[in-house]
Amino acid sequence: MNQATTRQSSEPAADQATAAPAADRPLIGAIEAGGTKMVLACGYADGTITERTSIPTQDPVQTVPVMVEWFASKGIAALGIAAFGPTGVTPSLSTYGHILQTPKLAWRNFDFLGAMSRGLNVPCGYDTDVNGACLGEVMYGAAKGLDSAMYITVGTGIGAGIYAGGQLVHGMLHPEAGHITLPRVSGDQDFKCVCPTHDSCFEGLAAGPAVVKRYGVERASDMADDEGFLELEGTYIAQGILNYLYVASPQRIILGGGVPDHAPKLMDRVRAKVLQLNNGYISTPELDDIDSYIVPPACDGNQGVLGAIALGAQALQQA
Repeated sequence: MNQATTRQSSEPAADQATAAPAADRPLIGAIEAGGTKMVLACGYADGTITERTSIPTQDPVQTVPVMVEWFASKGIAALGIAAFGPTGVTPSLSTYGHILQTPKLAWRNFDFLGAMSRGLNVPCGYDTDVNGACLGEVMYGAAKGLDSAMYITVGTGIGAGIYAGGQLVHGMLHPEAGHITLPRVSGDQDFKCVCPTHDSCFEGLAAGPAVVKRYGVERASDMADDEGFLELEGTYIAQGILNYLYVASPQRIILGGGVPDHAPKLMDRVRAKVLQLNNGYISTPELDDIDSYIVPPACDGNQGVLGAIALGAQALQQA
């Protein structure tokens, strides 16, 4: 059940009128920036989304002015950006807010945060898209009230956001959880990993493009009921989750993204595989209730937007 309030959950083809923000409740802008589309939204820090739309992700020269113009007409007090990566998330570094070594060459080294901040002249918060989704679930969804959680997305790519000690986890960059090395499942040794950098990483073996290539289908969802797919994909995702569980020890794991979203039987398979592979090594009340430990997102697909709103609200508080 979504714990946030969404007044308009659809993405309209054209802009929609927005009610004037209450004086004591500043309106926050949000960008969920993806490689294919930019989702733009406005809302409040309580999780209310008042308006949203999307535009294609073209090069920055084309995309940024459209976003600036859209938000400039809304009267926002702050903006939160949850951006595709790799991207700079350390405020003390010169790369903060820059898109880094992305395959989208026009965006490489682009100062995304700076461009939006200069264009709108409001406080701006910034993090990765998957960290934004994690924060959305912590603030408004499946991890609300917990001190630690992990959000994993398995879709076109694989990524994870980690929340611990009351904040999102960063380091020298940000977690690149999709590129941990996994052992090959028996019978899958001859499959060529789709990751251009690694021979046997989680993303290259289990993300949507890997499923499409392995089975020769148009979409990963075409395999949703296939027993071979469920066994293999469930094992790879469980291997990844177990590695994360051992290192980060989150109180809850939220598993989202297009692959599990379109294969409903996969969640139970993953849970069973995690218990099997753990083999009793870690024994906690959370793992004893595995159905409540590994769960789907609870923000009705709005976790990224809600996380961006939370980033904007934090920036406003710190301004």
